[in-house]
Amino acid sequence: MAKVQFIEVSADRAEQRLDNFLRYYLNNVPKSRIYRIIRKGEVRVNKKRAKPDTKLSEGDVVRVPPVTMAEKTIENPQPSAGLRKALDHAIVFEDSALLAVNKPSGLAVHGGSGLKLGLIEALRAQRESEPFLELVHRLDRDTSGVVLVAKKRKSLTLLQDEFRQKTRVRKTYWCLVKGHWPDGCSVVDAPLLRHEESASGERRVSVQANGKPSRTHFRVLKQYQDCAWVEALPITGRTHQIRVHCQYVGCPILGDDKYQDSEAESLASKLGLNRLFLHAAQLTLPHPETREEMTFVADLDERLKALLLRLKS
Repeated sequence: MAKVQFIEVSADRAEQRLDNFLRYYLNNVPKSRIYRIIRKGEVRVNKKRAKPDTKLSEGDVVRVPPVTMAEKTIENPQPSAGLRKALDHAIVFEDSALLAVNKPSGLAVHGGSGLKLGLIEALRAQRESEPFLELVHRLDRDTSGVVLVAKKRKSLTLLQDEFRQKTRVRKTYWCLVKGHWPDGCSVVDAPLLRHEESASGERRVSVQANGKPSRTHFRVLKQYQDCAWVEALPITGRTHQIRVHCQYVGCPILGDDKYQDSEAESLASKLGLNRLFLHAAQLTLPHPETREEMTFVADLDERLKALLLRLKS
């Protein structure tokens, strides 16, 4: 920016904090610099000084001073032709308010921690004409299935409120686990504690008495000779909840490089499974505009379908 800009807040940016608004428009300027120009009064909202947490309204005019770009170089990685094609086929629902995407396993939902490109960055690069695309929630990188992306600020706020309240959001996952699922085990209610491995700094979760309350409902879809296809409905939303609850009952998810034991690892290798068999199959919640209850469904990829067909009962 070589000169002062006056930016009018659009409907899609209404209710956004001033600091986040500036981070969007000055995405190649360090956060520390953004907070400094706010603190010094160089940023004005409707000609008045404002704080970083000031909530903007539609029609507000934000004065943004000249900011040098040399302080931080930003890369804008582009998705490959293969990823673009895959994402085109991964859209399971779209309207003016949101996108529902069947995220592939192995693709992070966003960049960071050494990753330059995630699902949201790829979608933004592919849909440059879309003024607003933001993740509503997250899935682990190795988990496939339904991810919602808001196309409006108001939709994002309403959808995230639903996830926080949990009363009208229902998530359904499918997983393939080692061995025979315990008879009568339809609910796992075991507190989970997040911690880091001291040597590697890797994030782990385990069942601990002093952990956070965690509850998952389970239902066996089909019992096979050496493994079980299980449906999981998490009631709480803890990190790695389904994965650790399956491990806790002695049936770790196949392909889980964090929580599977040597027997599960051997079975996954025998089956030719080179990914975590955990899939977010369905997500039910109210539409942000119509308030009608909707269920978004994401099918298993062809390799997992083929694997299930090969299994012996």
